[in-house]
Amino acid sequence: MKNEIARLLVALVLGTASVGALADVYRESRLIEVNRTAAAGGQGTLSGQLAFKREDAKKGEAIEEIGWMTLQPGDSIGFHQHQHNEDAYIIVSGVGIFTDSDGQTYEVKAGDVTIARKGQSHGLANTGTQPLVFIDVIAEQ
Repeated sequence: MKNEIARLLVALVLGTASVGALADVYRESRLIEVNRTAAAGGQGTLSGQLAFKREDAKKGEAIEEIGWMTLQPGDSIGFHQHQHNEDAYIIVSGVGIFTDSDGQTYEVKAGDVTIARKGQSHGLANTGTQPLVFIDVIAEQ
């Protein structure tokens, strides 16, 4: 029973829920490698592995992009606004500085979650000595 409920919750989040439906599975071996130099005007390279690219998201599905992302020490994602979608970072390892829409900065580390809602701005910098690894979920309302 618990497994069925968990499957249904995942399917609801992915927008694929229906009675008896299974959620999509994106195997690590098939994730799409990306490297974004100076992401949103930041420094260095944002590298990652995506389940799918934004242009491949199906119409009507909330999640536009999801993947494992890494910023090396000293690298950053520039301060930028989300005009049409929301962006959540789930910090897996490393430490960094998250800047919110008001310019307030927060140290982030493993277990922390940040969200930039539609219309808000944010940025992220790796201030540590190890890679900053996070799950990035971009969704549209």
